Amino acid sequence: MMKYKKVTGEFCLKGKTAIVTGGGGAIGGETAKMYARKGANLVLVDIKNNVFQTAAALEKECGRTVIGIQADLRKDEDVDSVVVTVLEAFGHINILANIAGIVDLESAEKIDFSLVENQMNVNCFGTFRLSQKVGQVMIKQRTGGKIVCVTSQAGFIAIENHVGYTMSKAAMIGMIKVLALEWAKYGINVNGVAPTVVRTYMGDRAWKGEVKDRMIKAIPVGRFAEADEIAAAILFLSCDESNMITGENLVIDGGFTIQ
Repeated sequence: MMKYKKVTGEFCLKGKTAIVTGGGGAIGGETAKMYARKGANLVLVDIKNNVFQTAAALEKECGRTVIGIQADLRKDEDVDSVVVTVLEAFGHINILANIAGIVDLESAEKIDFSLVENQMNVNCFGTFRLSQKVGQVMIKQRTGGKIVCVTSQAGFIAIENHVGYTMSKAAMIGMIKVLALEWAKYGINVNGVAPTVVRTYMGDRAWKGEVKDRMIKAIPVGRFAEADEIAAAILFLSCDESNMITGENLVIDGGFTIQ
């Protein structure tokens, strides 16, 4: 049962432990900052080694305990190590923000299958691996929890040259619904956040020149999203204020998909 808690609007995370994958990136970094400001202790996970520097800087800035872990979520042993490290450091896990992801752009008839497979492995299977392990911990804890996954508008609409990315994000959206259905009885909320193009390294690499101009013109608000705007939605879905929301995929696209 998902217990009712009085909504205060404070978005408080004091005493909570949060894992943020893609913690060395733009959206992951902004999410971690918001979590820390709301009182959470953090574990940042990234395949890049800049995660250690990011964690140290955030700990100094916010005065929270922040641990950086370099891990490849395609590997079972790395996923197991992440969970063990978090439990040894903090004793519990309350929040998982699945933000890590990759994109390889090519037309469907030309893309190498290995690139499609790798996008599925990182964006979908890696996300499920960690979600499953963390979900098992949350169920044993009997205190509920929050799992938030960054999906994409590409998970439910067609975008040229995004076949592998779209496949992986569509699979994530389906996964979210099943986990939300099965784990609601344990007080675990599972939701997605589906951005349009976000001004990050990955977004800037995929959208430039004439393609970028056309895309911006197609977005009613007239611009791409910023990383902190996505992080704010992740924060909301990680707090008690969103306890009656589960199995949803919150679209943050400036109106792109309403047309």
